[in-house]
Amino acid sequence: MLVTDNISHLRTARWADPRATWGLVPTMGFLHEGHLALVRAAKTANDYVAVSIYVNPTQFAPTEDLSTYPRDLERDLALLRAAGVDLVFTPSNEMMYPAGFQTRVEVTEITRYLEGVSRPTHFAGVTLVVAKLFNIIQPTRAYFGQKDAQQVAVLRRMVQDLNFNLELVVCPIVREPDGLAMSSRNKYLAGAERQAALVLRRALDAAEAAVASGQTDAEAIRAEMRGLIAAEPLAKLDYVSIADAQTLVEVEEIAGERLVSLAVFIGRTRLIDNVIIHR
Repeated sequence: MLVTDNISHLRTARWADPRATWGLVPTMGFLHEGHLALVRAAKTANDYVAVSIYVNPTQFAPTEDLSTYPRDLERDLALLRAAGVDLVFTPSNEMMYPAGFQTRVEVTEITRYLEGVSRPTHFAGVTLVVAKLFNIIQPTRAYFGQKDAQQVAVLRRMVQDLNFNLELVVCPIVREPDGLAMSSRNKYLAGAERQAALVLRRALDAAEAAVASGQTDAEAIRAEMRGLIAAEPLAKLDYVSIADAQTLVEVEEIAGERLVSLAVFIGRTRLIDNVIIHR
């Protein structure tokens, strides 16, 4: 497994066989089973697999957890080596954003909703760093998890609008046995907070059950979800959304494909989760 922070070394390895297919799994490190599921999907469909590990500062607001975001590079590399990854790219901030850097890559419409309300600078950082990774590595396919549903929608738009020559592959959410969506930020949860975090999954389950029972009023379902969150003393709601799965615009009726999503603070830890429903 080649581990490098050098773009020239990376490109030499990437293009050693121009006919080979490459799958890319972009990560911010502190890997968990969700990341490894993306690696396995990439290995199944490609000749080689590359993983990037980079905690991207441009997607964090000044009030967010950039300085304390969990990091353990040696552990990550051991996991990736065991998973059969071929190349790991570990760039520095100086390499990704050298002195004089002044370029932006932004998707302007679907970033206005959901996460974009609470984190207005977040997606500009995501699209910029992912565009750079796509350009540096030039993968055949890039793999992302459904847990970050809005990120997936934003990156799909970017790939289409900028004519990136790759396939964006979205893999299902990987959950803990008790239903909590896997996240590097779960490390912050312990004791009562870890148990309280299950309220996100309970709220999504309630939405699915309501639709299964025939409920089509989206606001009634949102109200039920808000009530469940409010009943958990350690939870503070950021947002609950039922939106068109493509445009992310809020809807009033459950018809077609809908994205049900929420963001909740458990103590100081902000968690997100979602489910797609069909009717």
